[in-house]
Amino acid sequence: MAFFTRHIKRSFSSSAVKNVVIKNVTIIGGGQMGAGIAQVAASTGHSVTLVDMTDDVLKKAMKGIQASLRRVVKKTFSEDPESGDEFIQKVMQKVSTSTDPGAAAASSDLVLEAIVENMKIKQDLFGFLDKMAPEHTVFASNTSSLPIGEIVSTTSRQDRCGGLHFFNPVPMMKLVEVVATSSTSPETAESLLNFTKALGKTPVCCKDTPGFIVNRLLVPYMMEALRLHERGHGSIEDIDTAMKLGAGYPMGPFELSDYVGLDTMKFIIDGWSEKEPDNPIFAPSELLNKLVAQGKLGKKTAEGFYKYKK
Repeated sequence: MAFFTRHIKRSFSSSAVKNVVIKNVTIIGGGQMGAGIAQVAASTGHSVTLVDMTDDVLKKAMKGIQASLRRVVKKTFSEDPESGDEFIQKVMQKVSTSTDPGAAAASSDLVLEAIVENMKIKQDLFGFLDKMAPEHTVFASNTSSLPIGEIVSTTSRQDRCGGLHFFNPVPMMKLVEVVATSSTSPETAESLLNFTKALGKTPVCCKDTPGFIVNRLLVPYMMEALRLHERGHGSIEDIDTAMKLGAGYPMGPFELSDYVGLDTMKFIIDGWSEKEPDNPIFAPSELLNKLVAQGKLGKKTAEGFYKYKK
């Protein structure tokens, strides 16, 4: 956390915004990531408002949270099912839903977006919420690849903005990348770190660079495996086996690509290539483009580099 420490020491006296203790959280986006973050936040005592465009999406999200909590309870309350039921009820009571993002933001300490990876949509959302949320409210994005500074450029509170990149599945994955832009105040950085720790997660601090830490290392690794195969230097199966047995990885790069989603990989690498077209690390892959065009996106479509049972 050396980067954050230096950032805090360097700027502490210049910020007029106090450190925010995050208790009330608004999560925009009721998909898998948003629902997962809502579950974890509610399980750790935070009041959560989950926002999406329709009640149908929100009902599905709430059912998903409840089903996930049942799996947790089955393991942690195996000898005391009654306490497990009480735990589920307590957590679910901490989550409310809304189709009105402005109203939800009006009483929030933190607004976290987990919506579609589209820069314009994210910018429009934060530009709108900037007018609705209290001055102290911190804005954060769960983006995995887009620049945080660009996302929040439509707000007048760029010192109170940052990134909170959770990993899927959120209830299981311990890591959260806490991202500071060049404008993020030290108090905001500290608030986001403290919030992450309060969720029982392990934060790592990083700058607002392409892919942050994990994806910046992981996506080029998966892309280089693709290029290795495209050059005829190894089969998909052999490359996966080599990395599992030779490097001790739980999954090979092609298995991991199928798990992440080939469309997600393509979106990330296309975005980076557009920003740095001369960087060979970000060069596109013909095979990846072909599979995505065919709708073979990995495990979620039952076929990618491998075939899966539906």
